[in-house]
Order: sequence, then structure tokens, then C-alpha cells
Amino acid sequence: MMATRTSTRTSARSSAPAKWAVPPVLVKQVRNGIVESVHRGDVVEADATGRLLHVLGDPERLVSLRSAVKPFGLLSLLRAGGAKEFDLTGEELAIMASSHSGEDVHVRTLMALYRRVGIPHAALACGTDGSPLDALTAARLARDGERPSALRQMCSGQHSSFLLLAKLGGWELESYWQEEHPAHQAYVEAVADAFAVPVARLVTSIDACGVFAFAFPLREIARAYAWLADPEAVPSTDARAPLGRHLRTVRDAMVRYPELVAGTRERLDTSLMKAVPGCLVAKGGAEALQAVGILPGVRAARSPATGVALKMEDGGGYERGGWAASVEALAQVGVLEGQALRMLARYHRPPSLDPRGSVVGEAIASFELAPVGELIG
Repeated sequence: MMATRTSTRTSARSSAPAKWAVPPVLVKQVRNGIVESVHRGDVVEADATGRLLHVLGDPERLVSLRSAVKPFGLLSLLRAGGAKEFDLTGEELAIMASSHSGEDVHVRTLMALYRRVGIPHAALACGTDGSPLDALTAARLARDGERPSALRQMCSGQHSSFLLLAKLGGWELESYWQEEHPAHQAYVEAVADAFAVPVARLVTSIDACGVFAFAFPLREIARAYAWLADPEAVPSTDARAPLGRHLRTVRDAMVRYPELVAGTRERLDTSLMKAVPGCLVAKGGAEALQAVGILPGVRAARSPATGVALKMEDGGGYERGGWAASVEALAQVGVLEGQALRMLARYHRPPSLDPRGSVVGEAIASFELAPVGELIG
């Protein structure tokens, strides 16, 4: 039985109100040596088995995945045979796992898919709010008097996977976004299987684009992204193992086409993956959730894959808090250094500028992500 849109599934762990512990300060907003504000949050690194490696704050904090669920929800289409049936390209898979910026490259990718498969893009029910995210594209559309279509909305790729599922199953397209629709149910089941949680125990809400959002403890998100980084990292006895080959397809598409996962300008997911090519798979979620999978062998020969999940308490403070903390966390766990950090400087210490473009303030990460062994010892 699917939940109604005004309710959420709740598991035993969430049946009682959770006690909110104040997270540690991760980032300080500094102007001429004066700390004007701070951004608090929680960070965790785990491997694909769930073993904690680094922690700051509460690894059990229940947070909403929002758009960070998209790589796992896409498994619903792949395990149904959609990649073969529709001859899906890596670019198309990447954009179906994306929160794209609504640039022309994203629209062209989706329009080509819709023409080939025979789905009208008018069937998209993600709306147009906040689209396009890319400021230059938005300015051009406004100058030309063009209203953005749903194709430019950041979740149109995710919604396209629902439409392809409906086409594959012979189900009607118009109501794909409703929770009782078989395509939506298949998406929910794929997320439940990816996180090894029974469907009835999922904790859900409704995302801004109208489909389900899912909540998990921060450590489970880190574990899931470690698995995304290395789909073969779980033993064959693990309930997730049969999905591994499909997850590898998703990961490879995201790593190969980072501009389609986010955008070509000022998007952290894309910039992280381009700074260290072939080393990371990154996907953020609304309200300053950042999840990153670190591929095996990145830090040393035969080093295992791990996942880093970070959630800012205040939603990120105009992105600056989440940006600074995410880059600093990846630097502290040994993934970013040297040239990669220089490439990411605008995210690592996001500047505040005066009207002449001079730096007058900075968001500065200020935390130490200690190994779990040291915390226990």
C-alpha cells in the first residue's frame, strides 16, 4: 500500500520524536577577521559495508536524500531492461541521474531521447519552478522573451526515467508522478532495495518536483555512495549485490559525463568530478546535503571505495557553507590536494565581493574530521 501524499512512511526508529543534538560548527563566515555567522553540520565517511571511517557530529542523523537519491532510483529503469530496450546512451543515463542546470546541452540531450523513444515532452510533470538554474541561460531566455519549458527544470531527467518506465510497462504516461502509478512504485522499490530497507519501512516525503523523497541516517547515505563508487564492494550474500551491474552503469555514466549531472558553470558536483577525473562520483541534494563516492584505488593502490555524506544544519547559507565544508572534508580524507584544490578554490573558500569585485569576506571551513578509531580510543 503506497502512502498518501500528505503522509510519510515511518519506521520503528522514527516513531518517537528524535532529540536534536546541536551539530558542530563546520564553516565560519569571516569579514576582516570578524566571524559574522557560522554554519553547523554533520559529516560521515563509511565503506560499502557500513563501517565508519571518519565522523564529525551525529552519523545517525536522519536526513532527506532529496535529489541525491537519483542514481539509485534510476536502477528501477535499468533492472526492468530499459537500457537495452531504448538503447540508452551514457549521456542519457547521466542526465536521468542529474539535477541539471537547464542549459542547452541538457535540453538537447533530453529532446533527442524523447524523439527517439516517442514520448511527448509535454508529459513531463516536474513543473518549471526555478528553471533554468544556470544564470546565463536564464538571462538569455528573459532577453529573448522565451519561457522555460519543463525540460529545463532540474528534475526533468529524473522524471524522464519515470516516463520511460511507463512506456516500457505499457502504462499510461500522464499520471506517472502519482504514488500509486506502477512506474512510481517501481522507483520506490528500487530505492528500498538499494538501501536494503523494506518498502513499508521507508521514511518518505514529497519532493519539490512532486515525486517521493526518501530519508535515511547520514551513515547509510555514506554507505550507499561507497557502493555506488564500487558496485562490487558488497559480498554476494548482500541483498544489494544483484543490483551491482546496473549501478556500475549509472556510476560510469555520471563519471564520464559530469556536465550532464549538474552543469557547466558553478555546480559543485560537476566541478568535483572534473577536478579529479575518474576518482569521484558526486551528487548533492536540496538543503545542503552532499554525497560523494570515492572510487577504489584513488588514495592508494587497492584502497577500498568509501562514501562521504555531509549535511549542513541551515541548508548551506546560500551554498557557501555546503561548498566549503564538502571540499574541506574531501581534502581531509585524502582525496583532494594540490592542483585539484586550486581548481576548487572558489568552492573551498567562497568569497564575498564588494561592488568593484574585491574580496571582502570568505566562508572558511573550520573543523577536524577525526578517524573513528581515534575517537573510540
